[in-house]
Amino acid sequence: MKKRFTFTTGESFEADLEDLQRLLEQNQLYLDNYADVFSSLEDDDYVARGNGFCDRKYSDDFIEGQMEKYAQRVKEIEGWIAAWFSKKPSIGTVKTIITTFFISLISLMTSCNQKTPVELIVHNAKVYTVDNNFTIAQAFAVKDGKFVAVGDDEFILKNYTAKETIDAEGDAVYPGFMDGHCHFTGYGENLVRWADLKGCRSFDEVLERLKVHDSLYPSEWLLGRGWDQNLWEVAEFPDNERLAEVFPNKKVLLTRVDGHAVLVSKEVLELAGIDESTKMDGGMALIKDGHCTGVLLDNLADAAKALVPKMETALRIQALLKAQENCMGVGLTSVTDAGLDIATIELIDSLQQNGRLKMHVNAMVNPDDETMDYFMRQGVIDKERLTVRSVKIYADGALGSRGAKLIEPYTDDPENTGLILESDEFYRHVCQKSYDVGYQVCCHAIGDGGVRHILDIYSEYLKGQNDLRWRIEHSQTVDEADFQRYAEYSVIPSIQTTHCTSDMDWADERLGERIKNAYAYQRLLQQNDWVINGTDFPIEDISPIYTFYAAVARKHLDGTPAEGFQMENALSREQALRSITIWVAKGCFLEDRKGSIEVGKDADFVILDRDLMTVAENEIPAAKVKTCYIH
Repeated sequence: MKKRFTFTTGESFEADLEDLQRLLEQNQLYLDNYADVFSSLEDDDYVARGNGFCDRKYSDDFIEGQMEKYAQRVKEIEGWIAAWFSKKPSIGTVKTIITTFFISLISLMTSCNQKTPVELIVHNAKVYTVDNNFTIAQAFAVKDGKFVAVGDDEFILKNYTAKETIDAEGDAVYPGFMDGHCHFTGYGENLVRWADLKGCRSFDEVLERLKVHDSLYPSEWLLGRGWDQNLWEVAEFPDNERLAEVFPNKKVLLTRVDGHAVLVSKEVLELAGIDESTKMDGGMALIKDGHCTGVLLDNLADAAKALVPKMETALRIQALLKAQENCMGVGLTSVTDAGLDIATIELIDSLQQNGRLKMHVNAMVNPDDETMDYFMRQGVIDKERLTVRSVKIYADGALGSRGAKLIEPYTDDPENTGLILESDEFYRHVCQKSYDVGYQVCCHAIGDGGVRHILDIYSEYLKGQNDLRWRIEHSQTVDEADFQRYAEYSVIPSIQTTHCTSDMDWADERLGERIKNAYAYQRLLQQNDWVINGTDFPIEDISPIYTFYAAVARKHLDGTPAEGFQMENALSREQALRSITIWVAKGCFLEDRKGSIEVGKDADFVILDRDLMTVAENEIPAAKVKTCYIH
């Protein structure tokens, strides 16, 4: 049985007693060889040959350092072996150990540099392990999909041999990046079915993109996603009059960038039975001159989206695999998909089981009873590449569409405080079911009213500090009195730092003076000493490098504003890296398997062409992925 051992110099590895005996002999031999060299030093250098040394010159300072290093290692290994024997093994075990020792000794006499075979070695790197001490290593070895040793080049190359070796040429290596909140499945569907409307600077540009998409992919439904009226010269919601002119008799549904509002054609309104008199709790239709404009918010938007026919399985598979390809291209090895049904989770599971989908997916389930009961009956699901142990709910809408619930009215809409989307009975029902089976509750809350409302609900179940890791997704605007409640109930903020940089040019128009408590990521981090970070893609770009940049710089990609936005709430680079690796893993109870480069953990890692931790701030967004490795 192998155990994990760590030298005081930081190198970690797994070994059984036989491995320790071999390692002791090797290190004792190296110590003896360096001692021989030191005793023969002349003119401050020596060319060492034989006995496992290659031809090169060594200074006396170097030799003394190596002697000290190997003497310490010999002492530590002897201590580990002594501790092993202290367990009083059986006579048979002792005989086996003695036999193994002599076999190892004979083998060592024939080859003083016997190495342990592994699948992969990465060396000549700057390895950010993201362990508790934020250790920086040079190399590591991988076997059976796990990191089996981490240390300096000399240690790894002398003790391991691999089928594949990567010389990183000094590049920075990080744990595989993890997205703590996204819509992986929805992103894939967008790639194969929806027109991309992100970045459109006018409604005319929206219509032009739709014309191109409709000509390339003609269908009964014309679907698009990503429009944002805040980017237009006149920052007002559109209506469906132009849709009727350009796409007559067509079912058109266009989702706003935040996913909480849609613009639909008159044909869709008729199909949904929605008009100017329609009322729905947690939903709203925008009315102009006594008529429905086609803009629907939150629950009404969901009612319209539910009419869109589901994709066939073959196209859904294509969408998931295309999403994986793009995610790996930016260094993502694990994602949390926020809100999925039974069929989608089972499709993901099947693709993972047959090896086509390698990414790990932490699936938050939808909060309907059928879905919750189906998974909760199975308890916590923790497979190699799939985790199911959380439920996604919504407290409110989004700030851009003024559906986020505020304690006081919107500064630019004095009659509106936003929406609470469900009844308290619903929230308590989901929380109780989750609490009873050990599932996490992960609640979307963007406005300070939404955050307060769900903290009030959570407090009925959490009752003080705990390790249930219930989350508030986004936590975008928090009242001054509510920050400390995250710590009081051990509620984890799940943030998206690119939301800050997307919203910072106009958010003060919605919030006024409340902007000082918006996107307050450093204050949120201080409540529990960690936060989960993600993108909410496809709402934001999928790149974790952009997420890192937004966390530390709080600027647009072009470097504006020069002073950054409310920099007192920026994250340090170390905090930012943890927030997209080990803290995301912790956010779904996977910190013992993922999120850092440590012995025994899944061998997921990324090599970049520049070092995020040291490169000039304005160079961070230009970083490119050279290698993305998923075990």
